Amino acid sequence: MNVRVGDLDGNVAKVTGAYDAAVDGGADVVVFGELTVTGYPPEDLLHKPKFVSDSRDALQRIAAHTGDVAAVVGYPEFDGQLHNSAAICVGGEIRSTHRKQLLPNYAVFDEERYFEPGTDPGPLVEIAGVRIGVSICEDIWSPGGPVPAQAAGGAELAVNINGSPYRRGKQQIRETVVQERVAEARVPLVYVNQVGGQDELVFDGGSLVMGADGQLVARSPLYEEALEFVDLQFDVEPPPASLDVVSISTGTRSADVMQSSIADLPDPVGEVWGALVLATRDYVEKNGFSEVVIGLSGGVDSSLVAALAVDALGGDRVHGVSMPSRYSSDGSKDDAAELAKNMGVDYREIAIEPAHRGMLDMLAPSLAGREPGLTEENLQSRIRGVLLMALSNAFGWLVLTTGNKSEAAVGYSTLYGDTAGGFAVIKDCPKLLVYELCRWRNSQTSDPWIPVESITKPPSAELRPDQRDDQSLPAYEVLDPLLEAYVEQDHTADELIAMGHDAELVRRITRLVDIAEYKRRQSPPGPRVSSKAFGKDRRLPITNGYR
Repeated sequence: MNVRVGDLDGNVAKVTGAYDAAVDGGADVVVFGELTVTGYPPEDLLHKPKFVSDSRDALQRIAAHTGDVAAVVGYPEFDGQLHNSAAICVGGEIRSTHRKQLLPNYAVFDEERYFEPGTDPGPLVEIAGVRIGVSICEDIWSPGGPVPAQAAGGAELAVNINGSPYRRGKQQIRETVVQERVAEARVPLVYVNQVGGQDELVFDGGSLVMGADGQLVARSPLYEEALEFVDLQFDVEPPPASLDVVSISTGTRSADVMQSSIADLPDPVGEVWGALVLATRDYVEKNGFSEVVIGLSGGVDSSLVAALAVDALGGDRVHGVSMPSRYSSDGSKDDAAELAKNMGVDYREIAIEPAHRGMLDMLAPSLAGREPGLTEENLQSRIRGVLLMALSNAFGWLVLTTGNKSEAAVGYSTLYGDTAGGFAVIKDCPKLLVYELCRWRNSQTSDPWIPVESITKPPSAELRPDQRDDQSLPAYEVLDPLLEAYVEQDHTADELIAMGHDAELVRRITRLVDIAEYKRRQSPPGPRVSSKAFGKDRRLPITNGYR
């Protein structure tokens, strides 16, 4: 399910609606995701006592809605301490509660900030004659843990509810982890994950069921809400139980046995595309916007953001603005116009020369005697930011920024210029991935959607005559692997040099990354698709003397 953080009434309505559909389909038990009642992650909303008590009231409403079919629902439980818990609701009441034992406190996770861990793998819950052990997300990510303990205590089925965020290749990693826990416990495992965008995080779904033999029984599609029915058969006589058992006498349902479906996984680049589309759609719609505006330069970055926005929202909700300066090439202006035509988006041109000339005249007395340089270049970017924000104020459009991860890493951006906006769609996409995504999207249509020239021409900010990115930065084929090693893998400059990278280049690039931290702190949020994104995933001090 795609729930909204903090929307307790809306989440209750979604849960009860899905519950009713599952009952109509003949389910014995309906499994929802981690902290479904609140949405995940609720972050410091959990520090508000009223929010926690309202969440409990919302869970009570869900429980009151249940009949003789059980529902497993994630919620924050308070009993003097706060726990990340799962409630078993049936017959109009909460019959059992299970607490998360392993609290992640790394990468984007801060659960030790909010929760106290559970200590007991039980009780087991007997539903339709089958004993079920319930665990929550991180509980299955380490060897041992609650699932094997539950199986040893008599569980015949493991149910694990999740708020597991996306990064590249995550679904394959999840399935390997589930397979490892199944091998330890020797019982089938139901893994349910939420779906949807939440600020910087993308939850990609991909819920699955794995049999006791380690074979995949069912898989939901990525990036979509889905109600999946899965039939599992068990021995008539269960093994003895050493853990406490809460018996819920629902009986065995009479539904016909149905064939489970195993959704295909997208290719590696299509997987990233789907995550970015979902993140953009949810950020726009969950925050009350209906339309977006993008500055179209004719370059590869803004072309990619426009294509993602159209796939997320439809062309009629996307506005493209070309803002040429005296340095903009005819080719770039033509590419921007062609892109907008191909995608069917509203397109307009606002030349910035009058404002640029006016600002240069205003500054002339103060800048007299200086050679033109970054000041004059950055003026152009800031004028464009002002124009996009003016359109945003006038029409309520959300500004999507177009900077990529490579640029953000080394500070190759203008504060209050191209960083001005509400959502940074590709802020976690290195430049080489930007090219891959553009080529992938063009491969999905008979004619290229993104003008080929936008992809093949040398990248340039076009802020001075004949400017190219490689005049300021090494080739992206060199830069991106170096940035990945420094930013995502946390190698130091000395380690990178020892690995064989050019010493002068390493010193220069790592210094640029370090001193650009203040810029990144002021940039809009954007979706995480890598193993370590700028933002809550990577928190370094701005004032920092370590090199």
